[in-house]
Amino acid sequence: MSRFAMLAVFLGTLTSIVTATPIDGGEIEVLEKRVTHTGKATYYYPGLGACGETDGNNDPVVAISHLIYGSGGNCFQYMQITNPATGTSQYAKTVDECEGCGQYDIDLSPSLFESLGAPLSQGVINGVEWHFMAKGWSP
Repeated sequence: MSRFAMLAVFLGTLTSIVTATPIDGGEIEVLEKRVTHTGKATYYYPGLGACGETDGNNDPVVAISHLIYGSGGNCFQYMQITNPATGTSQYAKTVDECEGCGQYDIDLSPSLFESLGAPLSQGVINGVEWHFMAKGWSP
């Protein structure tokens, strides 16, 4: 076999190895489709939540509807919450289940509720928009 033919075989083999090797050498992460939900936001006084974490009024935490909570698959997953009336967005960690919430309603810690531009005396933010961030993401 000529040197040129051997070089061509070598380069062809090398090319197939390089293109078949993952760039980061790690696992492939499956991205979830981002779905924005619209509901109402109320506030609650956190404590020991359904996810097993104890939080306080000044922590940016949220309770999701029992209809979404299920077996706790969203525990500690962050979400982005937007109050369209003020244009304000915040990130919050899912730590609890809300038994009295409609499917897309959320219950916020007092400081989180106020940080969206609503006083506690308002009690409810209608039309709040929210979506889960990728699992493992944090601000």
